[in-house]
Amino acid sequence: MWDAEVDIAIAGAGGCGLVAALTVAEKGLQVAVFEKTDFVLGNTAASAGMIPAAGTRYQREIGIQETPEEMAEDILKKNHQESNPDLTLALSKVSGPLVEWMNDKLDMQFSLVTEFKYPGHRNLRMHAPPTRSGLELMKKLKQAVNDKDNIYLMLKSQVEKLILGDKGEVIGIDVQTTDGVQRIKAKKVILATNGFGGNTSMVKKFIPEISDALYFGYEANTGEGIEMALEIGADVSNMTAYQGHAAVNEATGLLVTWGTIMSGGFMVNQNGERFGNEAQGYSEFALEVVKQEVQNGYIIIDQDIYQNLLSIEDFKQLDEMDAFKSSDSIEDLAVKLGINVKSLKQTYTAFQKNEQGSSDQFGRTDFPKQLTGKLFGIKVSPALFHTQGGLNINEHAQVVNGQGNVIENLYAGGGTAVGVSGRHAYGYMSGNGLLAALGFGKIAGDHAVHMIQQKGME
Repeated sequence: MWDAEVDIAIAGAGGCGLVAALTVAEKGLQVAVFEKTDFVLGNTAASAGMIPAAGTRYQREIGIQETPEEMAEDILKKNHQESNPDLTLALSKVSGPLVEWMNDKLDMQFSLVTEFKYPGHRNLRMHAPPTRSGLELMKKLKQAVNDKDNIYLMLKSQVEKLILGDKGEVIGIDVQTTDGVQRIKAKKVILATNGFGGNTSMVKKFIPEISDALYFGYEANTGEGIEMALEIGADVSNMTAYQGHAAVNEATGLLVTWGTIMSGGFMVNQNGERFGNEAQGYSEFALEVVKQEVQNGYIIIDQDIYQNLLSIEDFKQLDEMDAFKSSDSIEDLAVKLGINVKSLKQTYTAFQKNEQGSSDQFGRTDFPKQLTGKLFGIKVSPALFHTQGGLNINEHAQVVNGQGNVIENLYAGGGTAVGVSGRHAYGYMSGNGLLAALGFGKIAGDHAVHMIQQKGME
């Protein structure tokens, strides 16, 4: 009946799946990871590689004393108390140990991001590798996986079905491979196939407000993990949640970091006018850009901000491609960007009068500096990055059914599971997606191993 047998089978070889696999493997168990594409990438590779974490040694080194409870409080405040408090706290609690484990065991060379603070974070808590790049995270994870002889990584192998035992428990999976369907027996199964951002019909069904925007996530994220689990009675939650982004430069295919805004920049539309509080967050501001007559915006910054952000890999690439227009005058910059000159000059003059801590007409109070010297501008478009709703899980990342009962032997993380971003775009706080991927991968791996070991001792 079975083609192979492993301790733990994982669907998806993105950040969530690989962290789960490494967690399992270091405890000596056998784990197989099945990835439907030819590559080990996923949304983690497309991210900025910044993981929010509380209570780390990196924070303590610069005098920041922070508890997981404070981090959970910030997440819940940002999402208007719309995420599960137990899940939110569990993720916050694992965040610090996760970052230090990835640094010490996987050679990630993390440091605290001090260039700017993202919306909603009371403290500096973003941790990133030297290049500030998710691709670097994935390279390190894949390298660590390749070094383990008890991890079997199978590409072009799509998990299609969960196999149940007599009592409704998960006992294995069907995998479509180049050699046909393989039936894999497993003591535990972890679903790490991300969300449904690449599935147009699901996006239109659950989050129509962003369905016409550019999809900037991994194209293979088409919701199969969620659908497989629904077929066996799993429950879903917050399917209307997602991470949007207001600043993708379509000409280069690169993300323009929101550090441009948080360092003191602003955004205007084609008419040269500001149209909202940019500092509220890039996810919800994507909708503001969608509402503009021409669905794009223009970010304006100065030389100091520009230089300060060159440590971020995507920004460095934008610099190398000369993606920004620049000028010593706002009028000339408007001409180069194709924006209404008179209107942009008025907007710029008014913006320069804002003071840190005082509210402008849009409710923005973050004005860390006046723009000085040479000015830079870039055209940006709104995008859907990834969905944040999914399978209901408990604090151990175990999938639950409609009655709230655990489906035995089944776990989920990352975009396949419900995240901590509430029910709307405004609930996304920077790093929520990457933390939910890597954090729930760690939680799922640890708990699955614990349950197997506990059963072995009975």
